[in-house]
Amino acid sequence: MNHQDFSSPQSGSCTQHVLGAMSPDEFMAKHWQRKPAVIRGAIADAQAIMSRQDLFALAEQPDVESRVIVGQGEQWVMRSGPFKRRSLPPIARSNWTMLVQGVEALNSRAYALMQQFRFLPDARLDDVMVSWASDGGGVGPHFDSYDVFLLQLHGSRRWQIGRQSDLSLKPNMPVKILADFKPEQTVLLEPGDMLYLPPNWAHDGVAVGANCMTLSVGFKAPARAGLAGEVLLRMSEMYEDQRLYTDEGAQPTSEPGEMPPALLAFAQDAVARLLKEPKALACALGEVMTEPKPNVYFEAADTAWDGVSALHLSPKSRMLYDNHHVFINGDSFKASGLDKKLIKKLTNSKSLTTADIQALGDDARGLVSEWYEAGWLYTKAV
Repeated sequence: MNHQDFSSPQSGSCTQHVLGAMSPDEFMAKHWQRKPAVIRGAIADAQAIMSRQDLFALAEQPDVESRVIVGQGEQWVMRSGPFKRRSLPPIARSNWTMLVQGVEALNSRAYALMQQFRFLPDARLDDVMVSWASDGGGVGPHFDSYDVFLLQLHGSRRWQIGRQSDLSLKPNMPVKILADFKPEQTVLLEPGDMLYLPPNWAHDGVAVGANCMTLSVGFKAPARAGLAGEVLLRMSEMYEDQRLYTDEGAQPTSEPGEMPPALLAFAQDAVARLLKEPKALACALGEVMTEPKPNVYFEAADTAWDGVSALHLSPKSRMLYDNHHVFINGDSFKASGLDKKLIKKLTNSKSLTTADIQALGDDARGLVSEWYEAGWLYTKAV
């Protein structure tokens, strides 16, 4: 086995940040979707992001996606949360793992960390998952179809990785485990160290010792077929042409089970007409890419809109824009002029000052107030 370490360069003049000595330009050119990178000391105070107690408290909440995986070798068991503390295996028991999804929307430090990855488009950022494992705990050798950064928070984890061509899985398993994992490199991560893996790189992370916590930043990688279906569905909802299929003048048929060629042509024409509307397609795409996950809900503002100071985008909100639209949480809106400039600022900086709010036009300010009242934005009363 080759114990090669894909560490990032430790020299250079760029300022220290989540990519270590690498600049975003260098990372994107050398590593992104190409090859792994190990970044030593990526986050100096990684242990402060979250504790085991914090994670277990999140796993007790009914609206939080959590799992417990117990296993080794050929024996694996998975349970879904919520979990009361007494229902979990003993801390000292080996070979078990707790995983919690969507932590960026639940923990301010995890949310702040996720912002350090915004050298990539928000449309690609998905969520933060945090796992705690006892000694020997992990989820087995597997692969992800998306890019992932794996940051060690507490304890140590040994990662075995490989560019594996055979991605077949073991049958009848509650978790996706590679049938024939062939690691090529081994990397040991200590608190603050981070491993980047491109899509489809096989990997197996095993806790070395007790109290191993790892944070992973995952990215969206929509499947072409699924994205096409969602976009076309949204576009069809916007489509104003309600003409019905007709077959006036058709002749009697002796094969009633055959699909009428004219109906096929009607359907082809309907789809072609949708695709001739690039703005409608862009609008549908923005709505799809900002749609909140099913388990995300917003709490209405508990203070009145009148007199608000600065506004901040909720960590649960997804917001994007293009040349013609602004998208937030599955909805789309048009904006222009100064209003558009300020809404773009909200999207990119995730906040608006009091002066920004006052500079909005009446319609835009009314729209922003609706977002605030729905819990999509938050602020403190003056």
